[in-house]
Amino acid sequence: MHTQTPVSSDASFTDAPDFSLVLGGPLYQLWRRTHLSGDALELLRQRIVVISLFAWLPLFALSSLQGQLLGGGAAVPFLLDVEVHVKFLLALPLLIYAEMLTHQRMRNVVRQFLARHLIPESGMARFDDAVASAFRLRNSVLAEVLLLAFVYGVGVLVVWRHYMALDAATWYATASAAGSKLSLAGMWYGYVSLPMFQFLLLRWYFRIFIWARFLWQMSRIELSIVPTHPDRIGGLEFLSNTVYAFFPLAMAHGALLSGQLANRIFYLGAALPDFKVEIAVLVIFLLCLVFGPLLLFASQLRQAKLKGGLEYGTLAQRYVREFDAKWLRGGAPAGEPLIGSADIQSLADMGNSFEVLRTMRTAPITKQATIQLVAATLAPIVPLALTMMPLEELLKKLLRVVI
Repeated sequence: MHTQTPVSSDASFTDAPDFSLVLGGPLYQLWRRTHLSGDALELLRQRIVVISLFAWLPLFALSSLQGQLLGGGAAVPFLLDVEVHVKFLLALPLLIYAEMLTHQRMRNVVRQFLARHLIPESGMARFDDAVASAFRLRNSVLAEVLLLAFVYGVGVLVVWRHYMALDAATWYATASAAGSKLSLAGMWYGYVSLPMFQFLLLRWYFRIFIWARFLWQMSRIELSIVPTHPDRIGGLEFLSNTVYAFFPLAMAHGALLSGQLANRIFYLGAALPDFKVEIAVLVIFLLCLVFGPLLLFASQLRQAKLKGGLEYGTLAQRYVREFDAKWLRGGAPAGEPLIGSADIQSLADMGNSFEVLRTMRTAPITKQATIQLVAATLAPIVPLALTMMPLEELLKKLLRVVI
């Protein structure tokens, strides 16, 4: 438990800016100029429709012109390519929706640090520098240019062409003596649609890096943590609630993996259990990505709990000794009634405070949030269980469990 003097003025946090990971950068400005977004990410539906169709519709049209919608000699025609539809019609909209949800969920985070008087006067300069630094990174033109260069230099030419593309004749590529050759639809897919998706995904990783960096800077300030706060996280519960902002991002990752697995199950003869390692790795990766930054406060919370245990233990020992001397050793004034005495209620309050301290967590992470994040990640993958058994059999098993 730290004893620094907290910020005394309530006006200090009312002027603090909204903390947004997404209201900035060249892409955000492009969306505003093309009337796909307002100043606070309005026009969400229009943005999702336009961007998703820009990535998917040309693939449909070009595949149709090439006669590869449902045939054309391709082992994987366009309409039967589960991965491409899941990627652009489910995962991509989720990435866009995640921006709005993250903005709404996290806009008051900075104000909570100040409203709860967690920042001492001595740490205000570092706090202001951390906020300003996060905004500079968020608005960086160079950062997004480098992300775009990485997408084309590594994401498309290396990762997709050598590790992600199916080893079979598809609507986007045909086999030749010199290797696979991209069709017209494949050229749009490889040089427009796919880079756009990868850029949005990498942009999200960059935003999470900004968030983690900001929290790291906050953890370097000696916060005014109260170990007996009823949230049992020293007053940092508002940080644990920010986890819910990343659920659409987790679901988008699950959808992306689901589409890849579906193609390999349907066209390469694989089975869902063959990918249990990949599924586990994805879940662990997202748990680390979302919860990792929150663990930065574990050291301060642990120290506050240890110090609070000593301080409140000493206070409790003093109180119970005086209570014992007064009510059990004859120290109470003659005629003072025991029933209704405030001493009894104070003893109970002391016990409640000590119980809160004893059960204080050393990280702003809840079991419920962990379970829900795992569920959001696995939700798009669950339908692939139908490839292991008929739907009728699966429903019968579920009914036996319920009934």
